[in-house]
Amino acid sequence: MAEIREVTGQLEFPEGPIAMEDGSVILVEIARGTLSRVSPSGAISVIAELGGGPNGAAMGPDGKCYVCNNGGFIWHRRNGLIFPGLQPDDYSGGRIERVDLDTGEVEVLYRDCDGVPLKGPNDIVFDKTGGFWFTDHGKNRRRDRDRTGVFYARPDGDSITEMIFPLEAPNGIGLSPLEDNLYVAETPTGRLWSYELAAPGEIKREQYQANAGGSMMPQLPDYHLFDSLAVDSGGNICVATIITGGIAVHSADGKQVELIEMPDPLTTNICFGGNDLQTAYITLSSTGRLVAMDWPRPGLPLNFLNTEGASNATG
Repeated sequence: MAEIREVTGQLEFPEGPIAMEDGSVILVEIARGTLSRVSPSGAISVIAELGGGPNGAAMGPDGKCYVCNNGGFIWHRRNGLIFPGLQPDDYSGGRIERVDLDTGEVEVLYRDCDGVPLKGPNDIVFDKTGGFWFTDHGKNRRRDRDRTGVFYARPDGDSITEMIFPLEAPNGIGLSPLEDNLYVAETPTGRLWSYELAAPGEIKREQYQANAGGSMMPQLPDYHLFDSLAVDSGGNICVATIITGGIAVHSADGKQVELIEMPDPLTTNICFGGNDLQTAYITLSSTGRLVAMDWPRPGLPLNFLNTEGASNATG
């Protein structure tokens, strides 16, 4: 395994990293309720106070940052580690937010779909047309939990559609290099689904198929949970893996999967940046760390970051 380099260890449950052209990494600090920037030296500055539970993040076609806000968690701290728990008493509701990186201004774009409230938006990815896919992970309570799915929306705040329902706490989401497949990771099942797309924002469906016609990607043999994901230039789907702690790399052909271990059981996200997109930035959330490592393949350049040497993650 390549050497892991710590960028900073002072974050409050980081997620949703975006590797920027200037070498900084924009990410959310879920327990702090902020969208923050980490400089190459590891200095942390707050871009915007969002409250609730900012989760996935991605750059949009207007140069603003779009954030999935899950509404908040109860937090548990023990032995120097931090863990998210159930829906808190001050749960502020799920929403999609847009942040101006220059001013820190925050706009709420979506709180519901067809009158049904968003519960816990989690991860987000933009397609080449400027529309975005996002997962709603839902919230857990002591005796029940939400049933949720996957949505497609436009950045103007005027169009949102539930595309897949139900899934088991969907989390990571990403697009294949040709944007002809959508990938969705479920947390509690540790499953990765692939959905063939007929067009931007449109899943290719066959009548009576479960899960809107998704195909399950290869499984890891050990007990694990899945978090967020990114896709590399070879079409491999790199899924942050909880419990076992690492990045599960699924081959694009759906035949192989390997685990690259990380020193944190709550490894939550990955994005690519640096020269030729061959630096992987990984969030190790229970220990509050952002780390970097050389990756064997370049990452997939995602839409609307408009740089040659950096890429944004899917949150």
